[in-house]
Amino acid sequence: MMNSTPAPTRELAPARPTWHIVLVRPETMTFLLLLFGLVGASFLSPFFLDAGYILRSFTLTAEMSIVALVLTMVVISGEIDLSPAANMALSACIFAWVQDAGVPLPIAVIVGLLAGLAMGALNAFMSIRMQLPSIIVTIGTLIFFRGLAQVIAGDRSIRVPDSFIGINNVMIAGIPLPVVIFVLVAILLGLVLGTTAVGRQIYQIGTNQQAALHAGINAKKIKVGLFLVLGLVSAAAGIMAASRLGSVRYDLVLGGELQMVLMAMLGGTYIFGGRGTILGTFLAAWLLVIVSTGMTVANLLPAIQLTVLGILLIVAIIATNFIYARTQR
Repeated sequence: MMNSTPAPTRELAPARPTWHIVLVRPETMTFLLLLFGLVGASFLSPFFLDAGYILRSFTLTAEMSIVALVLTMVVISGEIDLSPAANMALSACIFAWVQDAGVPLPIAVIVGLLAGLAMGALNAFMSIRMQLPSIIVTIGTLIFFRGLAQVIAGDRSIRVPDSFIGINNVMIAGIPLPVVIFVLVAILLGLVLGTTAVGRQIYQIGTNQQAALHAGINAKKIKVGLFLVLGLVSAAAGIMAASRLGSVRYDLVLGGELQMVLMAMLGGTYIFGGRGTILGTFLAAWLLVIVSTGMTVANLLPAIQLTVLGILLIVAIIATNFIYARTQR
């Protein structure tokens, strides 16, 4: 009788310590950059040490930050939308144009929201139903929405009623209302993405859509829903911006798509889907406020500020790819 020798077993890699897992997360990098930015900005102006000043500064980009939270979920699912800023402008122009024509304010708000929902539906139809690359589709709709906004508003500003102006001046426990809305939306979406079955399905779709389909996940339905929510939230953000500014132009938040994508990427969202968190985007939004306000205090030209944001976007994408590559080893 021959003696059988047991097959050699492959040793498992030792589990990484908790501190190592925390340190290599993109959100940790964003948090450290936020602390570094606060310290650096405080040397430019003592106002950066005043929480009230930072909160007031955040209201200038609160609308885009809210949209960036939803955009994060779209990118995690493996898609991208570059048209939310143009959606904000067109929805706001439609809202302002309708109320300027004599339509009651509540109905004008509903019309603006429905317009944003329709824009999200258009992106979903072409990207998901027609299976066209979402980046190409939304570049096209970005131009289309912005052009249509100019057709509606022309080169003039459409003023909104005085009773509607001043959302940024509404305070809740000493915090501006747009900041409160941003925090609440972040908490809600964080819970959806991190604790619900839908959230787990979004991650699985972004990681491997074919595997998700074999697991019985309706990827098309979820992606269409994300585009619709993004369109609706973009419209709401555009109307919020109209309240803050008191008037609407076709070039509202022009270039805002760069900042929205930057918030998501800087927060650790993987450009190819499957990775990312709402917390990362939440921290990145505050980081961008500190950076942008600091550059303004330093009297840097807008062109230089745009260059710095572009560099941040490139660095964020490279750093995120590097971190995720290291964690997969």
